[in-house]
Amino acid sequence: MSALMDIWHAIQAVVTSADYWTLGAAILVVIVAGFIMESLGSLISVTVVSLLVFVLIKYVLAMTVGNQHDAEALYLSDWQAFVDLKMLTLLAYAIVFGVLISVVNLIRSAVR
Repeated sequence: MSALMDIWHAIQAVVTSADYWTLGAAILVVIVAGFIMESLGSLISVTVVSLLVFVLIKYVLAMTVGNQHDAEALYLSDWQAFVDLKMLTLLAYAIVFGVLISVVNLIRSAVR
């Protein structure tokens, strides 16, 4: 039971600690992925690809909105942050994206 509580607290930390740009990028990626996905059988692969797209969007946002002009330094710091990333945080992102993508896909399927 404590493992589920750890995952739940990690999910809450991911959702509540994000700024508006991050939430906007995540919502955009989730909606597009939910509309692109053909069936719930491809949820895992669509979630992994959407997480990669989200990372690329966050990189572009840091370069433009965050006024980071040194792309190499930003890339190296982001890579180091990824290496130091805890697996629980990555699991929390994957769960949030997977659930939201499936909800968007189910809504799209119900409307069609």
